[in-house]
Amino acid sequence: MRIVIVADIHSNLEAFEAVLEHATAEGPVDRVWCLGDVVGYAADPGACVALLRRYPHRAVVGNHDLAAIGGLGTDDFNPMAARAAAWTGEHLSAEEHQYLSSLPFVVVEDDFTLVHGSLRWPEWEYLLSADAAQDHLRLQETSYSLVGHSHVPFVAAEREGSLPAMAPLGDGDVLKLGQARLIVNPGGVGQPRDGDPRASYAVYDSDARTLTLHRVEYDLGTAQRKIREAGLPSYLAERLAHGR
Repeated sequence: MRIVIVADIHSNLEAFEAVLEHATAEGPVDRVWCLGDVVGYAADPGACVALLRRYPHRAVVGNHDLAAIGGLGTDDFNPMAARAAAWTGEHLSAEEHQYLSSLPFVVVEDDFTLVHGSLRWPEWEYLLSADAAQDHLRLQETSYSLVGHSHVPFVAAEREGSLPAMAPLGDGDVLKLGQARLIVNPGGVGQPRDGDPRASYAVYDSDARTLTLHRVEYDLGTAQRKIREAGLPSYLAERLAHGR
């Protein structure tokens, strides 16, 4: 079985379509696992929700999903993110609102735990340090977990007697799943923040027991134009070109 793992789509339809087209070209897509923040920032929230729902999938809720449906305040958002969250909420249908409202904070699928931020703070914590990874692993009951939120692809491997070993993941990197407990972030589909503007995602091959990280070019200009035409902050369009 081939499972496509995505996080932080952020209403960027062009990036999400490119990811799924790339994954399909490599082989059949049996399921999609989504690690939250389907919406927010960019201009196609409803279309991204609809595209995700075309596939058999499991998904967890992210902080921008919650903000768009009124389930989380935006006092701790920066002004542009808060403005985008309000705009997104106004452009979701009742059915899309209900779908996002139905998403859980944590999902367990076989050997994997899916969560947006961390198990310590599912909708909000940025899991970027070895200390945070250690605290997360203490709560992790499965062999592996998949997180999003930071928009940065990495793997953290548990080590006995010391902090987890954390390493970035690049295009084409393959993780062979074994006995070590892992945390994996597939990076951001719709708004990468590691300096690489290409959409980022991973594929889990359950037969080979591997996770492979992929980077994909997409129609950046169209995504940027839609953001500007929607009246969203222009910075949200500009940052896509820089992967920040």
